[in-house]
Amino acid sequence: MEMFLDFFANTGFGLADYRNFIMIGIGIIFIYLGIAKHYEPLLLVPIGFGILLGNIPVFKGLGLSIYEPNSVLHYLYFGVTKGIYPPLVFMGIGAMTDFSTLLARPVLMLLGAAAQTGIFITFLGALALGFAPNEAASIGIIGGADGPTAIFLTAKLAQELIGPIAVAAYSYMALVPVIQPPIMRLLTTRKERLIRMEEPRTVSKREKMIFPIIAVLLCCFIAPAALPLLGLLFLGNLLKEAVVTERLAQAARTSVIDTVTILLGMTVGASTQADVFLTGKSIGIFALGAVSFGIATAAGLIFAKIMNLFLKTRINPLLGAAGVSAVPDSARVVQMVGQAEDPENFLLMHAMAPNISGVIGSAVGAGILWSFMVG
Repeated sequence: MEMFLDFFANTGFGLADYRNFIMIGIGIIFIYLGIAKHYEPLLLVPIGFGILLGNIPVFKGLGLSIYEPNSVLHYLYFGVTKGIYPPLVFMGIGAMTDFSTLLARPVLMLLGAAAQTGIFITFLGALALGFAPNEAASIGIIGGADGPTAIFLTAKLAQELIGPIAVAAYSYMALVPVIQPPIMRLLTTRKERLIRMEEPRTVSKREKMIFPIIAVLLCCFIAPAALPLLGLLFLGNLLKEAVVTERLAQAARTSVIDTVTILLGMTVGASTQADVFLTGKSIGIFALGAVSFGIATAAGLIFAKIMNLFLKTRINPLLGAAGVSAVPDSARVVQMVGQAEDPENFLLMHAMAPNISGVIGSAVGAGILWSFMVG
């Protein structure tokens, strides 16, 4: 019996406490949402499984925990803590993205910029609640609904918060179809939701090839700290549009981004060990992240309504909700809400313009915050 008790004490069951089982439950919920509900399955399934791995209790000193030097998980986590994985994700996104809708109607870029208001308002709110400036900056970026950007900035400013901030950012990204529609209906009238957009002009191949070169120079001169993210975003897009580098673009948007997504999701999930994750600070981060995301959505909608006061041809204010960086989910939600009022109203293509500019805007916002924190 004594040998059996010794054996049991050395198992995960003997080492676990109730917090481990709470986190395992959260991991299972993530996996369920990804598989059964199709909420960002490419993100939630690896993150959910990583949460399971990170909350299986292990002996200290055996080199198994993600926080133990020289463990396998610790080496894989290096890509998160050093900000390696997020730029590679951005390169894949660039190789998959068509900027035609943005180039066809550049004024819609303003909606992506307006939606970043949530980042800075939440930053100020977190400061007021007593968070340190570097922590407040990392929390604010959740409002951009851009997981890789949130992870990148947090890795630079507040590594101890990577787990809760990454899980919060990806959770809100996955729940875009649940969170955004009520805000969209609240801040727009039925008449506004029925507005139909004009067909965009045709964008030439030359314009699409020149754009990533001009965009990377302009954006990174404005916010040099955004260079790792936007540099690879626009490199991936140039590889796509140049045609002669299609083989490289194909690798970037398939094998590279798929591999990095698996490693990023799994290690971020594994970093949510119960003793690190289940704290009052984590709860505060989730609450502020929700506020940030809500403000970002509302800011885009309100700014679209303000633009209509000055534009000759009015735009559908629903497009403002796509200004957050959740590509392409926010654009799909705009289409869904618009078609609920008018099944013949097709807004998806138009919504991609602010959606893409939101990706750029959140990276610029992260670069500005980073430069302020280290300046």
